[in-house]
Amino acid sequence: MKSESKSYAAAGVDVTAGYRAVELMKAHVARTNIPGVLSGLGGFGGVFEPNLAGMKRPVLVSGTDGVGTKLKIAFLMDKHDTVGIDCVAMCVNDVACSGAQPLFFLDYIACGKNVPERIAAIVAGVAEGCVQSGCALIGGETAEMPGFYPQEEYDLAGFSVGLADYDRLVDGSRVRPGDALIGVRSSGVHSNGFSLVRKVFDVSEKTLGVYYDELGCTLGEALLTPTKIYVKAILTLNERVGIHGISHITGGGYYENIPRMLPDGCQAVIEKSRVPVLPIFQLLQKTGDIPEHDMYNTFNMGTGLCVAVAADKADEALRVLKESGEEGVLLGEIRAGEKGVELC
Repeated sequence: MKSESKSYAAAGVDVTAGYRAVELMKAHVARTNIPGVLSGLGGFGGVFEPNLAGMKRPVLVSGTDGVGTKLKIAFLMDKHDTVGIDCVAMCVNDVACSGAQPLFFLDYIACGKNVPERIAAIVAGVAEGCVQSGCALIGGETAEMPGFYPQEEYDLAGFSVGLADYDRLVDGSRVRPGDALIGVRSSGVHSNGFSLVRKVFDVSEKTLGVYYDELGCTLGEALLTPTKIYVKAILTLNERVGIHGISHITGGGYYENIPRMLPDGCQAVIEKSRVPVLPIFQLLQKTGDIPEHDMYNTFNMGTGLCVAVAADKADEALRVLKESGEEGVLLGEIRAGEKGVELC
């Protein structure tokens, strides 16, 4: 018998729309298939067989996150094919910061109304993020929740699981005074601080459509730029140079994230003049009259990662990053002192 419920549809949930959404997303999901995927879309659980060859002590590393209120920008611009990249990035970058290769990803989309084409566009972005990070999209969930979310809105979250050899984990324990601190350029605001961003710019369809010469695009285009995915660069850098510690600069900016990679007795000293501050942050600070401390305590300011390496490996690390398609800059160094960050 055909799966259909007129009663459920009258309550606002169209199960047939869910089936159509799954059909539309199948091609996107297929792009992410990698060795190890044992399940197809539509089962009750994603199945993955990891390759443990050559590992002495394999460990799993997981990360979960969402896109946050950046989604409000997507709603206003009616553009939904990039926020999935953000969702993947926020998870897989964290996993890679531990030295692990993300294996697979699962997403969760909750919406007021299941519009199959919109759901498929969201998943297209998720699939692109998985391709960029080399992991598989092996499952997910779409929940239609009328009366809980407005019909034109949704929430997006997900999680990733990665694999590493225990001896290759990056946990900050190798960070020492004298280490060099290298920043890796971000693509923009990424996916953090958007409650403040939306307040400062009073975001609306009108304000998002304003073109700024310093941005080279409209405000909306700049804000919706996807979060950079650093997985391949991180893993290559760790393999060829050896990472002592690494911080993904997300919510909380420099002051909250960089100390997470520091052992006691180590202080990160960063020269502000070396930070590659992007125009969007300059515009944000000027428009909102935001104190400098608050900027560095909220946003990445143009630096998506902060990496600690041995001082004599700094030049090589910059070369490896460039070969990986990323732009690195020497930000400062680790000094003996109270655990924390000093911007000078």
